[in-house]
This record gives sequence, structure tokens and C-alpha cells, in this order.
Amino acid sequence: MIDKTRPNVVVILVDDLGWGDLSCYGAPDLRTPCIDKIAASGMKFENFYANSSVCSPSRASLLTGRYPGLVGVPGVIRTYDWQNYGYFDPAAVTLGDMFRSGGYSTALIGKWHLGLESPNTPNERGFDYFRGFLGDMMDDYYTHLRHGNNYMRRDSRPVDPDGHATDLFTEWGVQYLREKSKSNHPFFLYLAYNAPHTPIQPPEEWHQRVRERHPDASGKRSRLIALIEHLDHGIGRIMDTLRETGLADSTMVVFTSDNGGDLPAGARIGPWRGSKTHMYDGGLRVPMAAAWPGVISEGSVTDARALIMDIFPTVMAACDLDIQHEVDGSSFLSILKGETDSLQPRDEYFLFLQNGMRDAVRIGNDKLVNDDPDENGYELFDLKADPFEQHDLSSVDPVRYNTLYESMQSHLERVWATRWRNSSQLKKGDTVMKKDGRPNPRLSR
Repeated sequence: MIDKTRPNVVVILVDDLGWGDLSCYGAPDLRTPCIDKIAASGMKFENFYANSSVCSPSRASLLTGRYPGLVGVPGVIRTYDWQNYGYFDPAAVTLGDMFRSGGYSTALIGKWHLGLESPNTPNERGFDYFRGFLGDMMDDYYTHLRHGNNYMRRDSRPVDPDGHATDLFTEWGVQYLREKSKSNHPFFLYLAYNAPHTPIQPPEEWHQRVRERHPDASGKRSRLIALIEHLDHGIGRIMDTLRETGLADSTMVVFTSDNGGDLPAGARIGPWRGSKTHMYDGGLRVPMAAAWPGVISEGSVTDARALIMDIFPTVMAACDLDIQHEVDGSSFLSILKGETDSLQPRDEYFLFLQNGMRDAVRIGNDKLVNDDPDENGYELFDLKADPFEQHDLSSVDPVRYNTLYESMQSHLERVWATRWRNSSQLKKGDTVMKKDGRPNPRLSR
């Protein structure tokens, strides 16, 4: 008998996959049957959001259920101090910690991007098994190097495997699932692909198939299509392995992306404004699907709004694991089960620090956006009347503007008090984020 209170959990996170670049989300020029099948066998979210428009902050939110700035990751964690904007709080409780303390085996395969050294390596942050890439991006999908550094690891040991990164992560995921199928021990697998992040480097045979099918497509677009379709094939192998090993019926699968698509790399954003790195919806909306046989109804669709940080309390609730510490996310398990159709209203914050702060807050259908740090100005949008963020209301509705602005500043006060640099980067007195003093001409007080 399948124990629905102790399911295995597989979270698949992809990198820079936009809302409009899956066939199940309306992409007209690519084919993603395997990801589409996850959505068709469970629930697809039409209004799912990343916590940031870039990688590291969203990954921090996924693993902690917190707003990223509150766990020390307001921006991208990188190799060099001068371009590094985060230090993952060693005290933050991760999904790995929670599952491991709950009796699960835990594994991370693929991209980590939350630290390059102790104490912020996967094995130190709750994962029994790590096989993948510590860094932010690969300069080449075949050499796996970044700035000449090899960040590929098996646990703490450097490795130098041959092959395309997507194929490697898929194969390692398949091997892990086959091993776990021989055990009665429940497991949590966090499978984090770096595709379709730049460089847009699909295997040549995959690119050739796309060029034959779409001879008029630009080279940039055809390469991205091929990289996504190759990724989809890998995810299909993971799902096939779950079925072949008999694990599928006892496994909850969650699929999503860390931020919106990268428009300069050829992404299709759909009707939304902006893309990766931007605080408009094109940078924040991401595809999301969850499947759990016998629990989530096949072919279900929801327009409930949820964020990546909500995955943490959701999978905890699904596995009957109690959370005894503060989280910012809200469980959407009742939505997956068809018991409710929305989460409780809340203020929602989005953040990206890098040479200036980009941020946004949404309350109900109102959204306040600072997308250009050089201009230091906020824009106000009514997303019910203007979902594509074309008409700035900041000069005509100061009451709504002030409500959202004060909410954002209250959140930023907490972020500014959070350490986001490690000891090697700190200068005397530089232990917290500095308030940037942006002018606020419409604020009434």
C-alpha cells in the first residue's frame, strides 16, 4: 500500500525558462511533451512567480521558504567578491535539513549557486548526496568551467566528467532514482538543471533537428528551442525512471523555473513586459506544475497566485513534517488537492540587488515597481486593468502609491539589517546592506 503521508519528493528546477517557452504554456514553435505530461498528469499554475528575477535569490527562497533578502541572498552569488551580492545565512533551515531530520534521504543533483565554500556547500546544508555544479553558470556546457574554475563536485570532491551538462545531470538523476527504488527509505531529490541558461549551447544533433523543422527561425531562437527540447527529453528520462522503477505512484513531483526567460538569449516571454533581471512580470512569472498520483487531479489548472518560497511549506505539509521556525511562504497543498482555489492575501516582495536595487511589491492587484536603479523611480500598476504593465499610475493615485511604497520600505528595512557578505568581504562596519536613500517624491509623510 502506498503511504500518502510519506511520499518521495522530486523538485525539478530549471534555469531561465520563461513563462512562454513551453508548449503547454502556448509556445508555438517548440515541443516539450515531457514537461507537458507533468502538467497534464497533475496541476498547472497559470500565475506562479519566482521570488526574484535572477538565480540565487529564487534558489534561496525555494530552499528556505523565506524572502531571499532575509536569508542573506538579495542578489547573485558569484566567484569574485566585487560582483558577489549574497551570503547564504548558515543558520537558515533548508529543505534538505527538514527532510533529513524527518527521516528522508536527501540529494541535490545539478546546480547549487548558493555558495562556493564552507559552510555553504550542499553537504553542509542538508543534502546527504551532492553531484553537480557549485557555481553560478557554466561558460561551456561541455567543459563545465566558470572563469577557468572547475566547480563540478561529487559531494566535496572535485570531478571532471565528460558530456553535456544536461545529459550528466539527467544520468545522475536516473542513477539516484534506481538506487532509491531498492530501498524502503523515502527520499527528497532536488534536481536543478542549468539549462536553458546561457551559453545557449544545445547538442548539435538537437539543433539540427530544430533547423530542419524551422528553417526560417533565427539562429539564436533555434538554438534556444533546441536547448529547451533537449532539457525536456532529459526530464522525460527522469519521469520514465520513476515509472519503470515503481516509484511514480509514491512520488510528488514539482517542476518550475528560477526566474523569467532571458529575452536577449532568444526567450519567448508571452504577453508580459520585461524578462530576466527585470521586476516586471516577464522577469518574475514562471511555469509551474505539480503531479502526485491519487492526490492531485489529472489535467487540473489553477489561476491561484503563488511564489517559489511557497513550495517549502507545501512539500512539508504534503509529507506531514512540522515547521517549527519562521517561514514567509504559505502552503498551497489545499489548492493542489482541489480543496481551495487561492492563498490568503499577503504583501508580496521581489528583490534583486546588483549595482543598485531593483525591487517590487504587490498587494492584491496593485504592483509598485522600481526597475531602473539609475532613475530611482517607482511605477504603479493596476494588474487587473493593466496586466501587461503599460500604464503608470504613480502620479495620479498617491494613496495607493504610498500604501505600497511604505510596505516595500518596511520589508527593505528588514533586508538592510541582514548580513549578505561573508567575513572575507566585510569591511569595518559593512555588516549590513546600506540604505540607498532613493528619493520618494510622492510619499506623503
